[in-house]
Amino acid sequence: MDLAYYYELWRGMMLSKDPMLEGWQVFFVRFYQAFLENDRWLQYLKGAGTTLYVTAMALCIGVALGVLVAVIRTAHDQQRPGNRNFVLGVINLVCKVYVTIIRGTPMMVQILIMGMVIFSSSRNYTLVGALTLGINSGAYVAEIIRGGLMSLDPGQMEAGRSLGLNYFDTMRFIVVPQAFKAILPSLGNEFIVLLKDTSMISVIGGQELIKAARDVINRTYDAMFPLLGSAFVYLVLVLIFSYLQGILERRLRQSDRR
Repeated sequence: MDLAYYYELWRGMMLSKDPMLEGWQVFFVRFYQAFLENDRWLQYLKGAGTTLYVTAMALCIGVALGVLVAVIRTAHDQQRPGNRNFVLGVINLVCKVYVTIIRGTPMMVQILIMGMVIFSSSRNYTLVGALTLGINSGAYVAEIIRGGLMSLDPGQMEAGRSLGLNYFDTMRFIVVPQAFKAILPSLGNEFIVLLKDTSMISVIGGQELIKAARDVINRTYDAMFPLLGSAFVYLVLVLIFSYLQGILERRLRQSDRR
């Protein structure tokens, strides 16, 4: 006899409130209908894949925005007194407004505005969610990178310029590689937060892990196992991400010793 037989048997006993039914049998029925019935585990797997896809898209957008904003703001702050560039000042002001608004408003509100106001006519809610997460992450990444760049000794920039490198080449070859090692832990934490924040796009209909769990809940009317299952998947993904981050940090430390 297979598991489906026992599931149907004990499920019938649950519905009839049979006093002979034991606790472990109730546990099995609830577990089976949350993950095994109709191959529902595939819904979680598909949701996890979408979660990783959204995280990757948001990560690319966030890093691109963050680097751009950080370089602009750092370049503005490092200008010599009396030699201010007006255009750079205007762009820096725009960047400051962007960072202030994004960091000063809740992620949930940003997702709702993007999904229900700005892109209200769109039906690709997952893409809208990824875009929103990327824009949000960009503000935090920008401040992390800017802090790392500003924490370095100004003599590093002066040494690069004295060698004939322009500003951007000095940043690329001298400043950024050193700053990256300092900000890697903070960037890793931001990326982990970004992975978990993908759960919020379900409020506008984004197809990800939590949406898959909610679909199962709507069919089984039992929330415990679907939510515990999705939490377990998130935990595994975060542990993998943290492990990979640890490997990268150890390799960077080894390169410093050499």
